[in-house]
Amino acid sequence: MTVDNTEYRHFLGKARDAQRGGRDAWSVMSTGEKVAVALALNRADWLASIGYTLAEAIERTGAQWLEMLPQVARAVLDEA
Repeated sequence: MTVDNTEYRHFLGKARDAQRGGRDAWSVMSTGEKVAVALALNRADWLASIGYTLAEAIERTGAQWLEMLPQVARAVLDEA
């Protein structure tokens, strides 16, 4: 699968927003964005707060964003 640069930038932007703005920035995202961003930021507590297990979050995130997940997580961690 080829990573879509537009989707990568979108995902990374959402993860950066949540990294900087915390739960307030995360809470206004769509459910799909929340789930993917919580995975990228290693926030199982955020997932639990919306009723998702890790397995459910992985399933909800979908193949395209799962493929980008490690790269987004590293990018956000490197910026912290």
